[in-house]
Amino acid sequence: MPPVINQEKCIGCGTCADICNSMLFTFDRSKDRTPQVAFPDECWHCNSCVIDCPAGAVTLRLPLAFTLLHTDAEKLHAKEGC
Repeated sequence: MPPVINQEKCIGCGTCADICNSMLFTFDRSKDRTPQVAFPDECWHCNSCVIDCPAGAVTLRLPLAFTLLHTDAEKLHAKEGC
């Protein structure tokens, strides 16, 4: 899943394009207001674009296989009376 740039929050600085090791983004400052995700399938989900975006405009959608499931330990206890 590729990074998503919120067009309303993006200030057009190009930090996400500059920082990306996979070179996913295209950004021509003379033509584009915001960077574009050109190669979405190449994302390594390193989160650097999210962390370094000064406007907080980039979010990362992790594939289900990459996410960690959280289970509350209290819910694992056996119920009384069972």
